[in-house]
Amino acid sequence: MQWKGVISAITTAFRADLSVDHAFLAEHARWQLDNGVDGIVALGSLGEAATLTFDEKLAILRTLAGVMKGKPLVAGIAALSTAEGVALAKGAQDAGCSGLMVLPPYVYSTDWREMKAHVSTVIAATRLTCMLYNNPPAYKTDFLAPHIAELAAEHENLQAVKESSGDARRVTAVKALCGDRLAVFAGLDDMVLEGQRAGAVGWIAGLVNALPKETMALFNQKSDSLYRWFLPLLRMDVLPKFVQYIKLVQAEVGKGTERVRGPRLPLAGAEREAALETIRACLRDRPRNI
Repeated sequence: MQWKGVISAITTAFRADLSVDHAFLAEHARWQLDNGVDGIVALGSLGEAATLTFDEKLAILRTLAGVMKGKPLVAGIAALSTAEGVALAKGAQDAGCSGLMVLPPYVYSTDWREMKAHVSTVIAATRLTCMLYNNPPAYKTDFLAPHIAELAAEHENLQAVKESSGDARRVTAVKALCGDRLAVFAGLDDMVLEGQRAGAVGWIAGLVNALPKETMALFNQKSDSLYRWFLPLLRMDVLPKFVQYIKLVQAEVGKGTERVRGPRLPLAGAEREAALETIRACLRDRPRNI
């Protein structure tokens, strides 16, 4: 696969009993692809991967692999143990995925020696092209530019980085050490233009689950005015309850529900009302010429 463009960090749809809604998941992926999205990454943070069983993860990948229309499907690989991460990576390859997004392990955060050993083992487990996911606020593990360059030198199939530190200077730092060897992606919705201007060639996007046309227009046009309109919604991607916020936007545009798995709960009370006020104000002013 070619690592570039807008890849949707797809949410996981649930039925009323909180089982995975595979029919809606397939429909939702098709709708995004029909609206120009360049690929799908499943089982990420936004996909509530930590609440999914191993078998559910593989079933989700098989469902999505059947609707990709030639576009790439990337599997998020995150686990409590290295062995489980390797097993999931191999399962993703068997399910027909085009690539892997490799995360540090859940819960355990430690030094570079141990983190390198973990992600290196997962990257080496298959022939699939890989993206390293750097999100120090969420996972308490920070892959610095020299670390990333070291991994790239040792693993030919490491070909991209999702940079979610929130600091666009990280894009510049990786580019300075690796040049075009690695494709750098903006990993937070509210840093996409800053990331592009620093050299990012792609975006792992969240609000695309509700607004794919606007997301594609922003990435392709690099429009400051469109960015200003979109920012109140894009900033929801970096809130602690970002899953609930993005699913609420989906519900408001008729492309999903607010259902989440525990320990998450749907937004409620004043928090939900404030979110709806912001969402509905943005939707009232939604650009019509894109």
